[in-house]
Amino acid sequence: MTTTAPVPFRRKFAWGGLAFKTVVVLAYLFLLAPLLIVFVISFSSNRYLSFPPEGFTFEWYQALPQQTQFIEGLQTSLLTASITTVIVLLIAVPATLAIDRYDFAGKAALSGLFLSPLLVPTIVLALGLVLVLGPLGLTNTYTSIVIGHIAITVPYVVRTTLMALQTSDTSCEEAARVLGANGTTVFWRVTLPIIRPGVIAGAVMAFIVSFDEAVISLFVAESGRPTLPVHVLRYVENSADAVVAALSVILILFSILIVVIVERVVGLKNAL
Repeated sequence: MTTTAPVPFRRKFAWGGLAFKTVVVLAYLFLLAPLLIVFVISFSSNRYLSFPPEGFTFEWYQALPQQTQFIEGLQTSLLTASITTVIVLLIAVPATLAIDRYDFAGKAALSGLFLSPLLVPTIVLALGLVLVLGPLGLTNTYTSIVIGHIAITVPYVVRTTLMALQTSDTSCEEAARVLGANGTTVFWRVTLPIIRPGVIAGAVMAFIVSFDEAVISLFVAESGRPTLPVHVLRYVENSADAVVAALSVILILFSILIVVIVERVVGLKNAL
């Protein structure tokens, strides 16, 4: 004998599903609203940053190449983000392998040390870097920016690589060792291909975080090697037109392009 659920229960379940979908849609709109407003303002004919727009124009995009400070800042940001990403990979991947595969004294402390920058406010970390790098004469240099960015990007590579290691099958590594492969060969031929999605995801996150970092760059290299975010902050302080909105749209499209590339290369489901 079969029974059917009462009609009121079905209606309650349907209303609950509808309410959940509504909340999800509203949450997405809340998160995307600033980006959509910036996109609209970048084509606005308003002389100042304001919403809603009074007309449509490409003037702000045409004015971007004339802003040499943005071009210089972009070059600095791309260079420092690329160098930071490479160095972070060289540090984080071996460290993560050691944390995951070996037991040693201070293992928990080392793991906490690599993740601690996520718990420290960025402005506190920036102030500490100024106090350390200032007496060494390293402020206002590429070196100071890279050192600061390494500190805040290492945790991302450690977490993604550690996740890839913990979810990977180690039987292939054991088989390679049984067949006579040494540790270096096992890493390059077996381990690295297995954890490649996690490493690539961490590298992409490190690059984006480094490229977008403003507070540390402002403290350690504000007057010497300002990055693009620092130039944007300066521009907003002195001007109120929509050039920064046009620049923001280009940066958003750049971020989307990176995500698409990662999806094509390794797949977001495997990388994240």
